[in-house]
Amino acid sequence: MVSASPPSKEVASSEKWAEGGDPARRAKWWYSTFHTVTAMIGAGVLSLPYAMAYLGWGPGTMVLLLSWCMTLNTMWQMIQLHECVPGTRFDRYIDLGRHAFGPKLGPWIVLPQQLIVQVGCDIVYMVTGGKCLKKFMEMACANCTPIRQSYWICIFGGIHFFLSQLPNFNSVAGVSLAAAIMSLSYSTIAWAGSLAHGRDPGVSYGYKNTSSAEFIFRVFNALGVISFAFAGHAVVLEIQATIPSTPEKPSRIPMWKGAMGAYFINAICYFPVALIGYWAFGQDVDDNVLMALKRPAWLIASANLMVVVHVIGSYQVYAMPVFDMLERFVVKRFNFPPGIVLRLVTRSAYVAFTLFVGVTFPFFGDLLGFFGGFGFAPTSYFLPSIMWLIIKKPRKFSINWFVNWASIVIGVFIMLASTIGGLRNIVADASTYSFYT
Repeated sequence: MVSASPPSKEVASSEKWAEGGDPARRAKWWYSTFHTVTAMIGAGVLSLPYAMAYLGWGPGTMVLLLSWCMTLNTMWQMIQLHECVPGTRFDRYIDLGRHAFGPKLGPWIVLPQQLIVQVGCDIVYMVTGGKCLKKFMEMACANCTPIRQSYWICIFGGIHFFLSQLPNFNSVAGVSLAAAIMSLSYSTIAWAGSLAHGRDPGVSYGYKNTSSAEFIFRVFNALGVISFAFAGHAVVLEIQATIPSTPEKPSRIPMWKGAMGAYFINAICYFPVALIGYWAFGQDVDDNVLMALKRPAWLIASANLMVVVHVIGSYQVYAMPVFDMLERFVVKRFNFPPGIVLRLVTRSAYVAFTLFVGVTFPFFGDLLGFFGGFGFAPTSYFLPSIMWLIIKKPRKFSINWFVNWASIVIGVFIMLASTIGGLRNIVADASTYSFYT
């Protein structure tokens, strides 16, 4: 087995990351809870009723429950593998990939998938933040002059030019905590608002009346929407890296405690929103269920503002590992001196890139499906199982072996199907869309 190149080793509580300048590992277990909640519960929860509209009651509920169980298992595997080599901590997904697949092959397998998740999330959050800002202002000020959606996305992006200068994960802890509270709040408003709204007159739970080809592609996209909702794995090792670890109390114990708390919050957000939202609006539900709710206006406006606060925090949680990666690359490749200027250039360029793509392709539901399949399915559903089989080598045909292979097969299918469905839908919707309006 090839060992990872060079992962950090914890020798004292005052240890700093050699290149990242990160403070000591002093986070508590509840840090991992709200960081994981912020990373996992985001824009995807509001689109779950939309996914149900294409899958139906039975298949939709089954896929949602199966995804919850599968990703909880792979989250546990990632946490266990963080210190699978005594004295070594794999602080990043790419470090664990090098250890599992080798120093040459590992980065090519892991890094593209992780970047797709992190960059894809930030693009979707740009769109979500802009749309919800627009909705909030329209409800809060009905007589104000309407502003283009593109401008609202730019306003949301402008916030991140400032927040992106915060140096590291610990420095965004307050933002992340606020985001986690907001996610629970607006999810509750979404399902409670749908329940108060009641069933639409003439609501239908039948499959949408489209051509067979269109229906299949939309079903594929719905699988991607659900897989997008189960994020967090792409940054779980970075979150665990902030927790202290000793032989008596390894980091996996508090990290798993925090992850269980996050998954409990995940369940009380996801299942009510998906099931009650679909019950209220049926096959005609919007790809963002909040957009379908109108009353009480002040509460729905507040929920949209909560989404904005949440995706501000989520953007930073996903962007921090990318910032670290970009800065390492620029320092190593171009001998750029570390410091404020490096942060200003690299991070501003990244924010500008995600802002540009978000303004250009603001197809919320289609983006969820595409990125959910292309990036989230590998990192959340089956890459951890592959690495577990390679590193832990469970006995063939044991329950552990079967569970991991089932995750791999299901995950690969979801990846292929939802990537095809999401990409096709982006192309179809772009053909009738007026850009930058």
